[in-house]
Amino acid sequence: MSKVLLDIKNLHAEIEDEGKQILKGLNLTVRAGEIHAIMGPNGAGKSTLASVVAGKDGYEVTEGSIEMDGKDLLELDPDERAKEGLFLAFQYPVEIPGVSNINFLRTAINEIKEYRKEDPVSAKDFMSMVREKSKLVELDAKLASRSVNEGFSGGEKKRNEIFQMAMLEPKVSFLDETDSGLDIDALRIVAAGVNKLKNENNAVVLITHYQRLLDYIIPDFVHVLADGKIVKTGDKNLALELEEKGYDWLTEEKAL
Repeated sequence: MSKVLLDIKNLHAEIEDEGKQILKGLNLTVRAGEIHAIMGPNGAGKSTLASVVAGKDGYEVTEGSIEMDGKDLLELDPDERAKEGLFLAFQYPVEIPGVSNINFLRTAINEIKEYRKEDPVSAKDFMSMVREKSKLVELDAKLASRSVNEGFSGGEKKRNEIFQMAMLEPKVSFLDETDSGLDIDALRIVAAGVNKLKNENNAVVLITHYQRLLDYIIPDFVHVLADGKIVKTGDKNLALELEEKGYDWLTEEKAL
């Protein structure tokens, strides 16, 4: 059996300023080589889950645990979680004016290498990586040299995030509604990049509203998150069932 890369147990979390509980006993185990899709109605806690795992400000974990590759993530700052191999692709990628993609990524890679007590990447090796990885998501070389996401279209921003994922080679990647706002061509390119990056040593968690993404990225597991916890797990067919019936039938099934 493959190694457990992410293990979330009985996770309870709330919004700090409001004291409103969003996650209410969520359990999730992700092993190396797996792709998990998390679906659910608005307000169920999908994006909150990604934010809490990444250590985003504004949320407080009140109970439970999150371990990645045996490390207690709740004991680590967000930057340390990233250095341990966690990656979060945002639903709405931010622009960073004045900071080029190239400099941003080289700094990030060398910060990770320093954290892991490895030698920094050379300029030659880094540029070779840029050329190789940008091809994965058909990212124009000019975009790779521009400021991070500045002036990018929605599709270019999402492609750029998968390019960053390719460069950083994380253990566990959370993709928060990566398909949001993408046309079919952009969706196909982003999905192809994710599929090419999947290997036996990493794992991907897709957060999505729509089954259409799962036509391109076939998940090993589909989970339905409702009212702060995972209420049903299945394979790709569960996503098709949700597309056909919506989420209300799960509530009715639970009542029975």
